[in-house]
Amino acid sequence: MEWLRGETIGFGTFSTVSLAKNTRDSGESPALMAVKSADSYGVVSIKNEKSVLDSLGDCPEIVRCYGEDLTVENGEEIHNLLLEYASRGSVVTQLKKLGGEGLPEYDVRRHTGSVLRGLRHIHANGFAHCDIKLGNILLFSDGAVKIADFGLARRVDGVLTASKKGVEIRGTPLYMAPESVNENEYGSAADVWALGCAVVEMFSGKTAWSVKEGSHFMSLLIRIGVGDELPKIPELLSEEGKDFLSKCFVKDPKKRWTAEMLLKHSFVAVDCEDDHRRDEVAVSVQVKEVEEVTTSPRGPFEFSDWESFSSDSHTALDFPVERLGSLVSESIPDWSVTENWVNVR
Repeated sequence: MEWLRGETIGFGTFSTVSLAKNTRDSGESPALMAVKSADSYGVVSIKNEKSVLDSLGDCPEIVRCYGEDLTVENGEEIHNLLLEYASRGSVVTQLKKLGGEGLPEYDVRRHTGSVLRGLRHIHANGFAHCDIKLGNILLFSDGAVKIADFGLARRVDGVLTASKKGVEIRGTPLYMAPESVNENEYGSAADVWALGCAVVEMFSGKTAWSVKEGSHFMSLLIRIGVGDELPKIPELLSEEGKDFLSKCFVKDPKKRWTAEMLLKHSFVAVDCEDDHRRDEVAVSVQVKEVEEVTTSPRGPFEFSDWESFSSDSHTALDFPVERLGSLVSESIPDWSVTENWVNVR
């Protein structure tokens, strides 16, 4: 495939995301795509994402992959993954436009139903996403909602991954499940817990866990893994929504509802009923001026050192904060389009 690299639209933990223009009309890929690129340091994540997406195959609720490519730019080998472009950005993009307000519950229900169908497909194929969060839920112009960023995904049926000794830090702390903190378990149940956190944030505009500015993420992990405290469920959410979240926020992963079970919950029934009219669904949010950020962060994208990562350590307390600082970025893709294209061929 021949393509041109456009403007950089975001930075991931291990990669950079840019626009990509397809210069050969082969019909196999769209004219405009998103390309995720990484140097030798981030190539493992890129290759893992490609392998997982190939294994999952086509699913309407999972971002499509159009192939991979190796380029040499500024004398350095760059590994590229060509992906479906989301013209409306992520749910994070939408919340930032609302100035800290959440989405209408109808939209939350629809988005949640789409993510659940994507998770059902992922889990049925023996994988766990391991980083479900609003920044990885993409919105498309036709109303589609899709799960993206499989760089941390893993097989959970024992084929590709084996249990590890010590403590593995994988994903985003604000979305981590109790069993991930306590037992190093990153399976399908952990994705459901993370979805619950995402639903709270979509509706309220604030993270499911209330944390103070400047606090260390280890203090949050202790709250998640120790004791009976659960994420706060928004008071203004409907009774159906509260019941839905109560099925997600169950400390014991064996008693937590699965994605398949949650798809039958009345909270997402509205999405199932209207899914065949996706193209006719209008965006029901009004864009407001983004207000100045208060001292209490409203979402995980406001914590510069609380982004997605994956690393191992013999003990949690030995995990270096400096290492996190080198892995994360504050930048969130805005998926904007310009004419600044660079020929990478």
